[in-house]
Amino acid sequence: MSDTDKLYGAMGIGKEVLAYGNAVLEGLLDRFAQIDRTAEYNQLKVLRAMQENQVSEACLLGTTGYGYNDLGRDTLEKVYAGVFHTQDALVRPQITCGTHALALALMSNLRPGDELLSPVGKPYDTLEEVIGIRPSRGSLAEYGITYRQVDLLPDGSFDYEAIRRGINERTRLAAIQRSKGYQTRPTLSVERIGELIAFIKGIKPDVICMVDNCYGEFVETREPSDVGADMVVGSLIKNPGGGLAPIGGYIAGTKECVENAAYRLTSPGLGKEVGASLGILSNFYQGFFLAPVVTAGALKGAVFAANIYEKLGFDVAPDGSEDRYDIIQAVTFGTPQAVTAFCQGIQAAAPVDSHVVPEPWDMPGYDAQVIMAAGAFVSGSSIELSADGPLKPPYAVYFQGGLTWQHAKFGILKSLEALLRKGIVSEEEIANAMEKCRKTKK
Repeated sequence: MSDTDKLYGAMGIGKEVLAYGNAVLEGLLDRFAQIDRTAEYNQLKVLRAMQENQVSEACLLGTTGYGYNDLGRDTLEKVYAGVFHTQDALVRPQITCGTHALALALMSNLRPGDELLSPVGKPYDTLEEVIGIRPSRGSLAEYGITYRQVDLLPDGSFDYEAIRRGINERTRLAAIQRSKGYQTRPTLSVERIGELIAFIKGIKPDVICMVDNCYGEFVETREPSDVGADMVVGSLIKNPGGGLAPIGGYIAGTKECVENAAYRLTSPGLGKEVGASLGILSNFYQGFFLAPVVTAGALKGAVFAANIYEKLGFDVAPDGSEDRYDIIQAVTFGTPQAVTAFCQGIQAAAPVDSHVVPEPWDMPGYDAQVIMAAGAFVSGSSIELSADGPLKPPYAVYFQGGLTWQHAKFGILKSLEALLRKGIVSEEEIANAMEKCRKTKK
């Protein structure tokens, strides 16, 4: 037994689970090499944007008060625009989370009498109140903005005929959610997003196409803005923050869309000119610089998790061999006890609050209890090792993150140990799954 294996044992990973994990890993080396190639390309893309925009030491200092003439803030927004190949970008600590960034993009670019279209089915749970699907104070519905939804077809493809029928003279903005959210439908590739945007604009060219890019940044070598998106929107405590950004969100897109968002974020007449960076720009810059490699580690963790649990007979989305378009891995367990055990295993693997035992709770913005495991350096950061899921059928858990691949691996093994100790998975099932790995290798 190697020193590393002994340390795994000392940290609660049994010999059977460790051997199974290593057997699964042997079949993933080619996949991991491709992930590293994507990370290399994206690393160069970010570095090039920083060099072209002459990022200097002065850019890391930040401002207070009004934030007038904030060199670092303004340069960072040029870097984001360069990486996403857009006319402009808004990257601010005043954007509190991904939901806030999306609400900001929607509310600033829609007007009373407009209609919002979702051509990819139900949006993420927290957007239901933003839109007014579930009544909430200040929703788009309260401002006379209507909503129309076109569900995906059973095989996960776009219902183009229904989308065609859904677009009308009031359709102003199409919101395309790249990742699956709390669903088990496929995540959308950049290529598929481009096809959908081209179809929508072929019917009504002035429709603004906004892509919720959360969990998808740097997973591919292209972003939705490379295939026609007018806005890409995301959170800095997910992929692009690289685990270092303590707060923040971004909107990258056309000059008009970004300016509208800036005027909504601050005030008409002020826009991007105000908004102090408060001494956290170095975290934003360094996090964005590291983001391609950090995302690659999280992506390896997702692939590993899919293969671990698929071979044990659980439904996983994406499956163990599919191409990846975000860092989220869904595993359907079918029981609330299994979802809870998985999350408790992930929590026990954390560097922060590993001693805490998560339980389901009534989380704001959701229609069912949610359990969340996130022993993170930044509260709620889902580029760090984390898992969560609503306690409702089909009782699926959503795993993401890991600032390093090695930590993601440990977390997944720890989750399996938790399931084993609670009798949800048996030693015999693990042995049978390991036998499948051996046969596949032969």
